[in-house]
This record gives sequence, C-alpha cells and structure tokens, in this order.
Amino acid sequence: MRTAGIFLFLGSGASMGIPVIGCKCAVCISESPCNHRLRPSGLLTVGGRKFLFDCGPDFRLQAIQHKIDRLDGILLTHAHHDHTAGLDEVRVYYMREKKAIPCLLSPSTAADIQMRYPYIFGEPGHAHKLIPRMALQELKDVQGEVVFEKLRIQYVTYEQGGMPVNGFRLGNFAYISDIRHYPESLFEALSGVEVLVLSALRMEPTPFHFSIDEAVAFSERVGAAHTWLTHIAHELDHEATNARLPPNVRMAYDGLELDVLIDEVL
Repeated sequence: MRTAGIFLFLGSGASMGIPVIGCKCAVCISESPCNHRLRPSGLLTVGGRKFLFDCGPDFRLQAIQHKIDRLDGILLTHAHHDHTAGLDEVRVYYMREKKAIPCLLSPSTAADIQMRYPYIFGEPGHAHKLIPRMALQELKDVQGEVVFEKLRIQYVTYEQGGMPVNGFRLGNFAYISDIRHYPESLFEALSGVEVLVLSALRMEPTPFHFSIDEAVAFSERVGAAHTWLTHIAHELDHEATNARLPPNVRMAYDGLELDVLIDEVL
C-alpha cells in the first residue's frame, strides 16, 4: 500500500556544520537561514510514525527544534561520526516507551557502533534505565529489499573512502548520502524514483563526495523529477548555488519538508 509521507531535513550541512567554528567566510556569517546548516539527518513521518535517517552530533538540538516526541525507527547509512554521534540521545525515547528502538543498518555499521557504544547493547537485565536500547536489523546483502517496521525498503551499497555506505529507497523517494564510488546496478535500483535526496559537498570534486556537477549528472541518470542536495559545505551559498543549478535540482536547507509516497506493508 502506498501512503503519503513527509520527509523533513533536520540537517543539510557537512561534517563540521555551518557556521564552521571560527570561520568568517561569507556563508558562515550569512544571515540567511538557508546557510545555517546542522549535520546531515532527516525525519520521515508516515501514518503518524517517525523514522530517523542518521543520528549525528546535532540530534538533540534538531529534536528540540522540531518537537520530535517519538521515534519508531532509525535508518543508518554508515558509521561516520557526523551520522552516528547522537545515538546516545535516543535514550529519552527508550525511557518513555520502555522498548528498544528498531535500527536498520549494515553489518559493518552495526559492528562499528557496537564497538563505540558497547553499553547500548549490553544485557537488558543489567541496564540502567537511562541507557538507550536499540534493536538492530542488519541488512543481509549489498543490495536488496527488506520490510522494516512495516515499511518496504530497497537498499543499495556504495563506497566512501573505503567505507561501505547504504542508500535507501522507500516508494518514490530515495536518500543517497555520502556517495563517491558506486556500481552501475545503483541506477536500476533507483529507476522510477521521483524525489531524490543526494549529497554534494562543494563545486570541486573531492575524494569522499560528489561535486555539484557530479551530483547533477547522477540525478540526470536516475531521472528523478526533483533532486535535493544535502551534506553541503560552507563553500556553497544557498542562493548563488541554486542560481546555477537546473530547475529540477535544488539545494536543500534545514527545515525543508518534502511530500513523498511510501510503500507500507499491512
């Protein structure tokens, strides 16, 4: 069953956020709210349920700003600090609901966060009530389809700096962040996507992220009607960059909401 949902950009910035500490560049001192970017994360709301895409170091602030009073699941793309450093903050939801929060992730991401947050995954009987609990659902292959908390999700795997990263497709929507090297099979998996979230760090190519032009070319191959760029560094001014983008590719900004259609399993 296809259900209407809303995807909210909690953060559209790169790993240092914007403003960058101590920086006085034009973007960092800009008064435009579109240039104030927290670390990359998103919230999908569908049927009253809320699903978090990545949980970076700004999650507490993001949750307060957007009044996120519940979490029904977390989808982690990979284990880098700017995507996982807020996991301890989900303890408030565990304290309120008294049940582990489901989390969809790859085996390599699971191994990494279990190493960095061993107390989250200890024996529940010995847990202090303030310790968050997560129930991990590990992806079995590099590409496939799973049902996660009654959501039908297609997942793909690509690479950033030697680390495997997962992208997720739900209905007509796909979230592809921190992409650098990828297999051609990615485009078949993304065929028919209408709303694409895609990372693009700055104008110039880097070893770890798409440039703006590379992201535009990737979007064209996917054929998405609308592409929104995220994981944006402080070299990119919102309005100036939008002015050079094709009409169907836009810069995301914190607080932006997208209407999406999600496949639910009854």
